[in-house]
Amino acid sequence: MKKSAVSGELDQFDRKIVDLLSEDGRMSITELSERVGLSKTPCQLRLKRLMEEGYILGFRAVLDAQKFGLDHVAFAEVKLSDTREAALGEFNRAVRKIREVEECHMIAGSFDYLLKVRTTDIRRYRQVLGEKISSLPHVSNTSTYVVMQAVKEFGRS
Repeated sequence: MKKSAVSGELDQFDRKIVDLLSEDGRMSITELSERVGLSKTPCQLRLKRLMEEGYILGFRAVLDAQKFGLDHVAFAEVKLSDTREAALGEFNRAVRKIREVEECHMIAGSFDYLLKVRTTDIRRYRQVLGEKISSLPHVSNTSTYVVMQAVKEFGRS
């Protein structure tokens, strides 16, 4: 299943670069090239191409939310009263502005969206739900699931 890097598809070296950088985005090009099995220049060229072609969107710090006092995680199911494209667009634009919403996914099922919401505690979550999420365009109903323990989460092993 080896694919050609020339055709814009990922080969084994590209996949190794992506895998290594997804674990440690601060890895030096020297270490990356050694671990991939390429010299520095070809490795840099591949990295540049992966970024230009949009396989790698960027690099950022993964923060420990608990150290910032954001220990409370809840998932909110959201049902909309209108699911036409214009209404979905309004909801999408508005939900992106709520800082406490870490993730928002449109769902195929008995509700329309699933939101991951991180706050300091249940009281703050209740405020965010009541004042921000429930007042988003076309929201008709919400249901909440409070996280008791994160077993696997982005940025944590």
